[in-house]
Amino acid sequence: MSHLLLVDDHPMVRAGLRHVLAAEPDLQVADEASSAAEAFSAVDSLQPDLVITDITLPDKSGLDLIKDLLALYPSLKILVFSMHDEMLYAERVIRAGGRGYLMKGSDSDQFIKAVRDVLTGELSLSPRVARHILSRLGSTAKTAAMIGPAVLSDRELEIFEMLGHGWTSSQIGEKLHISPRTVDAHRNNIRLKLSLPDAAAVLREAIIWVELGEKKRDSLA
Repeated sequence: MSHLLLVDDHPMVRAGLRHVLAAEPDLQVADEASSAAEAFSAVDSLQPDLVITDITLPDKSGLDLIKDLLALYPSLKILVFSMHDEMLYAERVIRAGGRGYLMKGSDSDQFIKAVRDVLTGELSLSPRVARHILSRLGSTAKTAAMIGPAVLSDRELEIFEMLGHGWTSSQIGEKLHISPRTVDAHRNNIRLKLSLPDAAAVLREAIIWVELGEKKRDSLA
């Protein structure tokens, strides 16, 4: 019997996953968490075989959660189940130490297969993501050739999304435990990497990015 921890801030998503997993006699949901802090506590007490987490959590990025969990539990297997575009996030998840990425909207058979693949030590990625990663590994092209927000670092992407949600530099700094000056430095790096003329353009592009993501999420609901 494999014991799983579900991490998502939406109760209906957790309920749906629990329902799908209940049909599998060898898979058991040991606990649920709605935040990174709750996930840490659950992992510490339960020592699950697999953590299934979203990217967007209320208190910490899922990418940071993966890195922090693996720093303490290096053998822990983690699968990301998220609405975010796999072409932008899947490789970041693998670099952080996650073992798979599945987009919300996938059917139950795909979900169960991803869970079993990760539990048996395999990577679980869609064919197009796997091809993309292999092509990048075999290419001498630099990341500057990447398009749009994909060129941003994990931290820059996190700040870019928070800007799109209307957060100020002070609010972002408080949330991420960094100074507003550091946030502004990241904003400038974002501007340079995205070839935008000024801070207003960064904010505009961030808002558009978030709105597109929300529309995609609504279409999957």
